[in-house]
Amino acid sequence: MKKGFIQSIVNSVGYNRDVKMLAIDPDDRVVRRLMKGSDAEPIKDWKSLKHYPSSSPVIFRGMGQRNTVKACTKQGRDYLYIDTGYLGNLGKQKNWHRVVKNGMQHSMPRYDLPEDRFDKIIESLERQKNPVEGVEYLRFKNWKPEGSAILLVTPSEKPCKFYGVDRDQWVSETITKLKKHTDREIIVRDKAERRIDRVGPNNIFQQFVEDDIYCVVTYNSIAAIEALCYGIPAFTMAPTAADDLCLKDLSMIESPLMAEPEKVIKWQNWLGYCQYYITELEDGTALEILEENDLR
Repeated sequence: MKKGFIQSIVNSVGYNRDVKMLAIDPDDRVVRRLMKGSDAEPIKDWKSLKHYPSSSPVIFRGMGQRNTVKACTKQGRDYLYIDTGYLGNLGKQKNWHRVVKNGMQHSMPRYDLPEDRFDKIIESLERQKNPVEGVEYLRFKNWKPEGSAILLVTPSEKPCKFYGVDRDQWVSETITKLKKHTDREIIVRDKAERRIDRVGPNNIFQQFVEDDIYCVVTYNSIAAIEALCYGIPAFTMAPTAADDLCLKDLSMIESPLMAEPEKVIKWQNWLGYCQYYITELEDGTALEILEENDLR
């Protein structure tokens, strides 16, 4: 394990040198990895935070931790949120994970980072024994010729609860808004309950091809990122790491944002720095990259 990275993080934002990182749900296999990479102290749940100074940052995973976010906000406590990586999890296992400081998704893109991290994502998939469907669509090449249908990707249960959104109501209202501004076919894609039903031949890149998708409309799904990588525009309704390259005004559905290709590629390079292979959580690499590049 690399030493000193967590101390550099707490020092960089003005923490006392003796402050320890905390971690909720140490039995979670991903949290446990980052715990080792940061020498964090395990605690039971968000209620336990009151027993520690607000200068102690906390690690936790998943959007089910809504009360933890509320507690951290109230206490003025920094946190590191872990969730599925934006890209690279097209196989059977989730090996890539994002780590976000004080947020659910990164929101401050950098356009000055090299391509090495993004290339590492692609290489990790190409090294797998069994071919992974969709790898060829990860690196943006150019905007695709205009398609025909709109793909409406619905929010899953966890973000609905986190943001207080009724899934059915959101779908109905979004379709109504879209029909005011377009005559295109609207295809609804729900998140399959089983992971096996979301990867392989069922992954979203295959649907982009088979259904001749023109653009993606989503609440805050990673589908917006996947659409941009593939080369089709996207609209997002809640904060996502794709916001800088998306519009939120559905009245613009026939005039979507299509940024300069060079900007999209640089944005992808930034995403590569915002997520980490499972072993990088444990050996200190994740926190080192996070701190050195001030990723938010």
